[in-house]
Amino acid sequence: MSSHPTTRRPWAPQRLALQHARNLIDSLGRLYRAPLASLLTVCVIGITLALPAGLHVLLKNLDTLSYSWEGTLQASLFLRDNVDESAGRTLSKQLGERADIKSSRYISREQALAEFRDLSGFGEALTALDNNPLPAVIVIQPDPDLDAAAIGKIVSELGTLDQVEQAQLDQAWIQRLYAMLAIVQRGVTIIALLLAFAVVFIVGNTIRLDIENRREEIEVMKLLGASDGFIRRPFLYSGFWYGLWGGVFAWLLLGLCLLAMAGPVREMAGLYDSHLQLQGLGLRGGLYLLLAGIGLGWLGSAFTVGRRLHAIQPR
Repeated sequence: MSSHPTTRRPWAPQRLALQHARNLIDSLGRLYRAPLASLLTVCVIGITLALPAGLHVLLKNLDTLSYSWEGTLQASLFLRDNVDESAGRTLSKQLGERADIKSSRYISREQALAEFRDLSGFGEALTALDNNPLPAVIVIQPDPDLDAAAIGKIVSELGTLDQVEQAQLDQAWIQRLYAMLAIVQRGVTIIALLLAFAVVFIVGNTIRLDIENRREEIEVMKLLGASDGFIRRPFLYSGFWYGLWGGVFAWLLLGLCLLAMAGPVREMAGLYDSHLQLQGLGLRGGLYLLLAGIGLGWLGSAFTVGRRLHAIQPR
């Protein structure tokens, strides 16, 4: 009895994986065969994705800058009139040795008056006063690693000392800055959502044109018994590629913008004796950007293909 060689067919999951891989490569080839149209679509998607990503990077750098400013917060301890200079300096030294206080500086009544005279511009009027109305002050800088609640607790504690008339922490401007950043963050979220809809619309419109150009081919495939899932798959992968390359373009565009701004920001930071450096998206942020582009591209393609294929029926 003769045996005939048989060809083993790949099992179902393997066949499905091969079909997906073939559709993935074929859809990339279709983009390559229409380079100008594909490039324009990718550029539009990339710019649309780069706008919210750039605003996110701007907010991240502003948050870093505000955190560094928060680390320079100072509290003023206004001493009572009966505290002489020796006692004031001793108290300042004791406070400077605390673990939760970075530095402490004593300002005598005479120094306070001299500084006020130089900064206020009322020098002639102040010379007419018989007595110095300004108290001695101890200026402390809390540990920059402490949060706002801990710093407030320290200032409240120091305000209860017998030598201290009043303790004041000037953090109102920091609170206003955080309030403005919260508003900007909310605005960036709204803009990101609107631009996400824009990406879905751009990809969907591009896929719709591609479907119309291949309408006769789709009709023939349906006559031959092809399922909607089989026909839909290449268009979904086209949306995948549009989103992926759009995300790559957005990442590169954002990097070029940061590179162009790095020099001026470095010069400005040097003028203020600061080591501020612009921070980009980073690897994780870049991957999130690519995933967002892929997801929006896939969503835009799926939304359009589902409606258009249902409307195309063989004649």
